[in-house]
Amino acid sequence: MKIFTISALVALSLCAFVQSNTIDQQLKKTITIDSLGACQGISYQNGRIFLYGDREVGMIREYKMENDSLVYQHKEYKLTKNGEDVINHPTGIAYNGTGPAFIGNSIRLNPEGTKWKAVIYCVDWKGLQRTGTLDGNLINTVDDDACIQGTRPEYVKYESKWYVATADYGDHGNEVRLYDPEALKKAAKTSDKGVLYKKFICTPWVQNLHWVANKGILVLIQNKTEGHQWRFTYVDLKKSIETGKQVVISQVDQIDRGDELEGFSFIGNDLKGIAVTSSRKNNVNFITTRW
Repeated sequence: MKIFTISALVALSLCAFVQSNTIDQQLKKTITIDSLGACQGISYQNGRIFLYGDREVGMIREYKMENDSLVYQHKEYKLTKNGEDVINHPTGIAYNGTGPAFIGNSIRLNPEGTKWKAVIYCVDWKGLQRTGTLDGNLINTVDDDACIQGTRPEYVKYESKWYVATADYGDHGNEVRLYDPEALKKAAKTSDKGVLYKKFICTPWVQNLHWVANKGILVLIQNKTEGHQWRFTYVDLKKSIETGKQVVISQVDQIDRGDELEGFSFIGNDLKGIAVTSSRKNNVNFITTRW
């Protein structure tokens, strides 16, 4: 008799929603970036690259590409208020240049890592860049109680309107949820009326999200097993919302790495990107993509 885990059953239940497109990704170069702690993700904004991690406090560092090199811009932002560590484990930056900015935080509540609290912070992003801390730049703190495990905010567009998407990390009940950003900005918790707009079921171990705007594709940046190995799942956002389950365009498992993939972003086009891991060495990885 073949026995399936909960994760395997969820994956099998979604197989009917896989399309036939094949996306090819290749690891071209790996470097080590220090002073991040365990890197938790990447955000690309107008030619600048923000890497964030959980050093002695949660923090963000700013870089830019020069030729094929990633160059530190000597700008560091500590996610502290009055010297206290506030966003100690940043797990996503949602920024689109027009709406409110949000940073996620997944807080471990027990040593075993079986209990988590997820929080989304609405921040003054320009103010944070100007002063280097959350002092005077923390607009609202939102308990993401609609989540199952962890939070990882990312802006997406659906039917010409911006939403803040997030996803779960655990091995069961995983969802991608879309929150209304204006309602989220003012909410005490994500279960408040008017915050949650839509949601759909997804596969386990989602570490981060990345929106490919010109293609209407949401990339689920995943581990194959808890805390290990790399997986990129490209889903059709519109069809996923309409069906209530992820509609997979392509699932990319071809990069053979055993460490913990944490984040990914295309940088300026949809051909070149950077994937980051929580490893102390070889934590920044340059990826090429063929569609």
